[in-house]
Amino acid sequence: MGHERLNSVTTRLVRDAMIVIQNMSIQSGEFRLTDVELTVPTGGYAVLMGETGCGKTTILESVLGLRKITSGKILLGNRDVTQLDPAVRGIGYVPQDGALFAGMTIREHLAFAMLIRRASKSAINARVDELANLLGLEHLLHRTPYGLSGGEGQRVALGRALSFRPQYLCLDEPLSALDSKTRLQMCTLLEDIRRRESVTTLHVTHNLDEAQQLADCLFSLQNGKIETLTTLAE
Repeated sequence: MGHERLNSVTTRLVRDAMIVIQNMSIQSGEFRLTDVELTVPTGGYAVLMGETGCGKTTILESVLGLRKITSGKILLGNRDVTQLDPAVRGIGYVPQDGALFAGMTIREHLAFAMLIRRASKSAINARVDELANLLGLEHLLHRTPYGLSGGEGQRVALGRALSFRPQYLCLDEPLSALDSKTRLQMCTLLEDIRRRESVTTLHVTHNLDEAQQLADCLFSLQNGKIETLTTLAE
C-alpha cells in the first residue's frame, strides 16, 4: 500500500512539473514555426540546439509568455499557461546578456524577485546568503554590476532567476559570451544547481560541448521541426 501511495505521489509530481509544448505555431513577420512539440520531464535538464535564427529563442520566449503563439498549447505541470502573463507563470529566466540593473547591488539583484513577492525580510536575507554561497558571490554582494566579469554577471543573473525557488528555469544561451574556461566552470555550476534546486530546465544553445555536458534531454531544431536526440531513461 505504501509503495502504491508513493508511486501515485511520484506520478503526480512528474505531471505537475513538466514543461510541455503541444502543436504550437508561431508567426512573426515572414518567420513561422508550425506544430512544434516538446516535453521536458520533471527535474529534467533539456537543451534545445539549432543554428542561429532557426527559432530556438522564439520557442523559449513562448514558454516564458514573452511571445504570443498563434495556435497550440503550453503546459507547465497541470496548468495550461498559454494565455497567462509572464509574471504568473512562475519561471526563472536568464537572458543571454544577463540584463542586470546598473543601479542595483548584487544583494539587491538576488533579493529582487522575493521582494516583489512580498517575502519576509528574514526569508529574503536567508535566501540571498544561501545563493551567494552557492554561486560564489559573497564578496560581490555590496557591488553593482559595473566591472563584473562575464562569468560573475551570469552567476548574478542565475541567482536572481532562482531566488524565489521556481519549479521551472529557462536559459537563453547564457554561456555564449564566455571564454572556454569560464564556460566549463559555469557548466559545472549549472550541474550542481540542478542537483540542489531540482528545477525543470530548458536551456537554449548552439554549443554542442555545452549541450553534451549538461543535457539529459537533448533536442535539435532544424527546418522548423524539433528532433529528440536524447531523453531521460524511463
